[in-house]
Amino acid sequence: MKIALIGYGKMGRMVEGAALQKGYEVVFKGREVAPAIQTADVCIDFSHPNCILENIHAAVKAGVNLVVGTTGWYDRLEHVKAIINESRIGFLYAPNFSLGVHLFIKIVEEAAALLEPFDEYDAAAIELHHSKKADSPSGTAKALANALLSKITRKQSVESDSVQGPIEPHTLHVASLRCGSIPGTHTVIFDSPADTITLTHQARNREGFASGAILAAEWLQGRKGFYSMDDLLKRG
Repeated sequence: MKIALIGYGKMGRMVEGAALQKGYEVVFKGREVAPAIQTADVCIDFSHPNCILENIHAAVKAGVNLVVGTTGWYDRLEHVKAIINESRIGFLYAPNFSLGVHLFIKIVEEAAALLEPFDEYDAAAIELHHSKKADSPSGTAKALANALLSKITRKQSVESDSVQGPIEPHTLHVASLRCGSIPGTHTVIFDSPADTITLTHQARNREGFASGAILAAEWLQGRKGFYSMDDLLKRG
């Protein structure tokens, strides 16, 4: 498999290492798209949300499948889906390519469903990342928020900005902290007057994200259309 890396920061270098370990060829690596991506079987994008549409159009023009780990662009998700559905490429995106994170989201969904009948339990989430992360809250935190909203009907909206004063009972508070080199920690809190239940996923390093991105690139070979990591996990 020939891979083009769009975005060559810490994650890009980790993905390169994971690709080379598996014997794949990296035919392009850089912060901006270049004609060299046309020689690739797949592009893997860990760039910047402001560049995502340009990168998608470039991949479509080149006829090259695209795996996107960049977050912060999901307000344009339906627009991107329309572009992909009109193209002839395969596209897979995820806020986080860690298998553990996706299992964690499923665990949170199950826990939220169990606690749904018990109004005394409030819910919230907090995420911690390194100080260079471009978006806030993280894409994974947003996925967790959606999981909670889907199961806890008394929570109807998300507040991710700094809260000045009391928070409404129907609002799910999702807080973010940026510090140092933290690769990623996500915690969901269920709190009642009697006790607190916390669920946490803590990434030790970025290796799990990189190997997950390579797995996504492998799975996408021979496929066309718009996919998420859930599709990969369901179809095997």
